[in-house]
Amino acid sequence: MITVKDKEIACYLLDALKFPYIKLGKHSKTLLGKLISIPAMDWRMYRAVKDFKPDLFLGLASVRAAHVASFLKKQCINFDDTENGVAELRLYLPFVSFVCTPSCYQKNLGAKQIRYDGYHELAYLHPSRFKPDPAVLNLLGVKSDEKYVIVRFVSWQAVHDIGHKGFSLAMKRKAVKEFAKYAKVFITSEGPLPKDLESFRLQIPAEKVHSALYYATLLFGESATMASESAVLATPAIYLDNEGRGYTDEEEKTYGLVFNFKESPEDQERSVQKGIEILKQDYASVKEVWRKKTQKLLQDKIDVTAWIENFINQALRP
Repeated sequence: MITVKDKEIACYLLDALKFPYIKLGKHSKTLLGKLISIPAMDWRMYRAVKDFKPDLFLGLASVRAAHVASFLKKQCINFDDTENGVAELRLYLPFVSFVCTPSCYQKNLGAKQIRYDGYHELAYLHPSRFKPDPAVLNLLGVKSDEKYVIVRFVSWQAVHDIGHKGFSLAMKRKAVKEFAKYAKVFITSEGPLPKDLESFRLQIPAEKVHSALYYATLLFGESATMASESAVLATPAIYLDNEGRGYTDEEEKTYGLVFNFKESPEDQERSVQKGIEILKQDYASVKEVWRKKTQKLLQDKIDVTAWIENFINQALRP
């Protein structure tokens, strides 16, 4: 059984992939509202699953899965890769059986923590799981050797995003203007865009985004997940966040696949200049270099889905 928060495009993707699911409603956009809604979300989860009688709960840092599993005296395995998700961690950790994190996760969570040599993104983008669809190039209106950039802006409304602002509007405009001199620019944004940037919005089905990332020359933005997705797909990624992530740090320091920047005005400027530097290079040469880097990453890391399947089977054994 799949339960889902009505958040962004989650329901759209489940529909597109023909997975049945139960919608549990929306969380508030404020911290106080999110905290107040926890009992309501727990109750909705309980009502959704009580007749299904699950043996095991799985969640992505899911507070409600942890709470309801504990109430029903069932195991819960949570997956987490976000070190600054302190509020969620405090709310779910006492109630889970295990919390699975990448080996590069920068916190010690105690006896319940299970580390694995991979990233969340390798659960669905490992070469044994994902094959890019070249037809996406027709949807984008670009040629096979044509440079294009995917720019990602987030809404900064998650609990772990409180206090973050990301790129200023002026810097968003500058990045798009400068990148457009060397490549086509496509923006994917969680929030509304000003009129002058709206014409750059990415207009493809959401389930095609990973194929678009695979063929892109550059990913530039505020999403750690998309930066990591780009890394495992051999596309240069520029990621901006004051606190960063253990996995994007590793993808930069060990593999040279991601460039991490802070949110200061100076680093915002440096991130744009790094993007220009990459776009000025020959497309084929950049992709060849990045594929070699990604091959090293894939040699070091595991097929995360296979690992999860094995771990769940062990957890369910009598």
